[in-house]
Amino acid sequence: MVKIESLLSARLFLQPQLIDEKIYFISNLSGQLSLYAMDYGGSVPEPLLPPNIALQNPHLIGGKSFCVFPKLKEILVMIDRDGDENYQPMIISDQGGFPEPTFGNLLSEYRVHLINCDRDKNLVYLLAESRHDQISIAYQGNLTTGELLKLAESPWNSVPEAANSDHTKVIIIDGYSSGDTVLYQWSQETGELTLLHGTPIEFRDENQQVALSNFGSPQYTPNDQEVLIATALFDDSLGVGLVNPDKPGEIKPVSIEGVTHSGVGEFEAITHLYDNRYSLKYNIDGCSWLYEGTYDPANLRINIEFVICGQGYLTNGVLEAASYDEAGDRFILAFSTATSPTQIYSVEGPDRSIVLRHTNERILGIPSEWLSEGEDASFQSFDGIRISARLYLPSLALDYKNPRPLVYYIHGGPQGQERPDFAWFSMPLIQFLTLNGFAVFVPNVRGSTGYGLSFTKQVDRDWGGKDRLDHVYAMREFLAKD
Repeated sequence: MVKIESLLSARLFLQPQLIDEKIYFISNLSGQLSLYAMDYGGSVPEPLLPPNIALQNPHLIGGKSFCVFPKLKEILVMIDRDGDENYQPMIISDQGGFPEPTFGNLLSEYRVHLINCDRDKNLVYLLAESRHDQISIAYQGNLTTGELLKLAESPWNSVPEAANSDHTKVIIIDGYSSGDTVLYQWSQETGELTLLHGTPIEFRDENQQVALSNFGSPQYTPNDQEVLIATALFDDSLGVGLVNPDKPGEIKPVSIEGVTHSGVGEFEAITHLYDNRYSLKYNIDGCSWLYEGTYDPANLRINIEFVICGQGYLTNGVLEAASYDEAGDRFILAFSTATSPTQIYSVEGPDRSIVLRHTNERILGIPSEWLSEGEDASFQSFDGIRISARLYLPSLALDYKNPRPLVYYIHGGPQGQERPDFAWFSMPLIQFLTLNGFAVFVPNVRGSTGYGLSFTKQVDRDWGGKDRLDHVYAMREFLAKD
């Protein structure tokens, strides 16, 4: 008899960082999430935190969970107290130890998020949300001196997303609702913000409509004069735009050539690797794709050269995290599928053809062939809109006969997305049902994320309206006919 505990016993391997032939990662090896290190290629994981300290699930924390600083031989870790989500930046040795506050008690009255870090210059960028007032503050933190520099504050966000090479300029993003964002640049020379794009909410007329930009993952170009950024200004499913801070209000579209995926989804993020090299992340029908390409500034184009995730061993699943090791010219990934727990992989070689798995996590006592991979079950809803869905049927290896009873699985939100992700609680439950002979239908109805901005916002001021009708149509019309 299959027990749900067998599926829940699969341990997590999350947020890997590869530093000097050492892989640092978060795992629940001890029964609760904590920080570990192991040798590149695999070794017995070394605990880096005391057993009484548990870390938060990275799915639920804004920003990074930790960052390794090799020059300081220290690790910055975001720690809350017994899951209260009031994260504080704490420092430990890279050999492990008892965490101490990074900046004294200056941030004790704030819920803090680690947004970005520069390992070479020992700098971090933090978003501090007041626990008492409606105010968020963007900080630059110097781990060498222990100093905090206030960059901006706002009742909304003021997220310090990216800095230029000498950290004299920082891109700040304010966000008001899904897709409604405003772009600023902070300058050390003036100590002030310059509005680069959008209309701040305090300057809007009542009922004023604004173009939804959905800015994210800004990256300064190597010349430090311009910024590449993910945006919905030119494509509802997002793409890349070029910002010249000397020309506020102007953003140019950047084309992306060479994608190999098909299906419906959206662009998620652009990340600078080195020189004119960038990685591009996509979510296509819930599955992750990661590409590597070169930015051509003369033609405002990114030419994709390699698929890092989305084919071969790393296909039909979800990329929980990816980071690039410039010293070794390789990527380190945490990746899972509907049938595999999270594993840590590296992708390397001049043509990115070498894929190494550094963990061998498995589901206790259940052969992998008993699990359901799921299949596409997308359908046209009552008004013709495409609804992405997956159908998980009991494996043929289980030899179930006759039509199977079906469980209709609805994700929460509604602005969320159900994906073939074993790191999230849904997949063990779905697999438990298929192992016991049930089929499971998992739709991402309108309002879900991952299918473009307008699809997500169709539930704005209509929660329980057309999204509910998608469910009704799926049950009465689509599923009833199959």
